[in-house]
Amino acid sequence: MHEGKHDPIIAKKLFDRAQEVLKQRGRPRHKTKNEPQPFCGLLYCTCGMMITGEHKVKRQKNGNVHEYVYYHCSRKSKTIKCKESCIRQEVLDKQISSLLQKVSLPQDWAEQLFSILEKDKKESAKSCSAFVQEAGEKIRVIKTRLQRLLDGYLEQDIEREIYRAEKAKLLSEKKSLEEKMARIEQKQNDWVEPMENWINYAQTLTKIASDSNLFEKKVASKEVFGSKLFLSDRETRVCAPSGSENKLENQWAALRAAHEMVSEKPKSMVLVGREGIEPSSLLAIAPKAIVFPSFTTCP
Repeated sequence: MHEGKHDPIIAKKLFDRAQEVLKQRGRPRHKTKNEPQPFCGLLYCTCGMMITGEHKVKRQKNGNVHEYVYYHCSRKSKTIKCKESCIRQEVLDKQISSLLQKVSLPQDWAEQLFSILEKDKKESAKSCSAFVQEAGEKIRVIKTRLQRLLDGYLEQDIEREIYRAEKAKLLSEKKSLEEKMARIEQKQNDWVEPMENWINYAQTLTKIASDSNLFEKKVASKEVFGSKLFLSDRETRVCAPSGSENKLENQWAALRAAHEMVSEKPKSMVLVGREGIEPSSLLAIAPKAIVFPSFTTCP
């Protein structure tokens, strides 16, 4: 009887506790202050620290609630007191989209590049075939010389040491030619697929820049600009590390420069420059050492 009198009290405590847990679970989760934002890890501040994002909520007296995302310097430097101002996410989005647009590949350019690529692929195959044929003929000559050398040795017309030295020399030549043939046949079009993939990807940047998927823009910006995006005076800039040359020797720099030169030169000159498509470096749309006009040196 003594235990029974206390049972209802214990059950009530458990019931209230269970109700509180259920109530907490039913509440909608809100973003935490430090939850990663789309462009975090993409840009650097001019002080050298990373740019981080922060979610802000503004409640007005009339009951309206506004949510914003700001990006600003992480201010983790122990030696520099950074005074760089913050920037709203929508403003930063427009700036990054503009930069991506300037390295996008227009469809008509892509069609011309594919045409040039196909031509170069045929010329490469033709050149490869000619080399293989020439090398094959040299190998046949070497085999004939090896047979004559062996015959002379067997007939004792050639001394053993001379025979061995000449044989080693001919076999080395034969092996070298065979390896070159195999390498050329295997790699003659190795540059074609990366080039095709780059042309296709460069075409997508127009859509990526105009869409609202911020994470996709971040991935594309990493691919194109690497770690060269800086925020200075609320403006996103493509910058070279301090002390380096103001040039970006890759296909993206060439494409950016091609956009800027298109009003000054014929399109055919802009697309291929003087050297045409370069399989080794994929600089398909401008000379190798092209200067990035808007590529500045950051402090």
